Amino acid sequence: MYRDCYCYERISGFERTQVERIPSEAFREAIANALVHRTWDVPAHARIAMYPDRVEVSSPGGLPTGISEEEYLAGMVSIRRNPVLANVFYRLGLIEAFGTGVQRIRDAYASSKTTPRFLVTENTITVILPVTVADLGLTDDQRLVYGLLSPTVPRSSGELLGMVDFGRSKLSRILKDLIELGQVFTVGAGRGLKYKGAIETVLLVSLSRKPLVDG
Repeated sequence: MYRDCYCYERISGFERTQVERIPSEAFREAIANALVHRTWDVPAHARIAMYPDRVEVSSPGGLPTGISEEEYLAGMVSIRRNPVLANVFYRLGLIEAFGTGVQRIRDAYASSKTTPRFLVTENTITVILPVTVADLGLTDDQRLVYGLLSPTVPRSSGELLGMVDFGRSKLSRILKDLIELGQVFTVGAGRGLKYKGAIETVLLVSLSRKPLVDG
């Protein structure tokens, strides 16, 4: 499901490149941590929810006794809630050095403008992995317009105009700049002219409430 939803192949000339919109290293680490560090005596499931713009991995049980949220996020202290299971995962090569999971997830996003988030409550730990976005150096208004465009469903300038709070001339100027940057493409001509975003770096600015997969 991860590969179907967040990976695709980009072909340039004779070269075929695998693109991961969510880093596989971060996804694998989040799943492994959810299994190894969860509270197994609680009758609840680890939950994986896949949205268009992110994946959320939640595991039952908060932090182990003796470690604070700050220490957990900084990787300063490693307390193994399930040491036998942790050792099995370590010997299988599914996890590496203990206490490095959070940093490994962050490292996977080193080249992305988006960053992972970690929500810690008394009863759950949730890792939020956003779709990676390259830092394009766009202005706030350019980023707004760019985020409204889909790589598959083109929009007309009239449709975009109803979604922003500035006028047609400014919108036209922004679209022209984005086209020159190679991040927006046109489809059709004349009154049928529409715009779509580049698939490799499309920004998903609104958080979808309905997951693609929830299990």
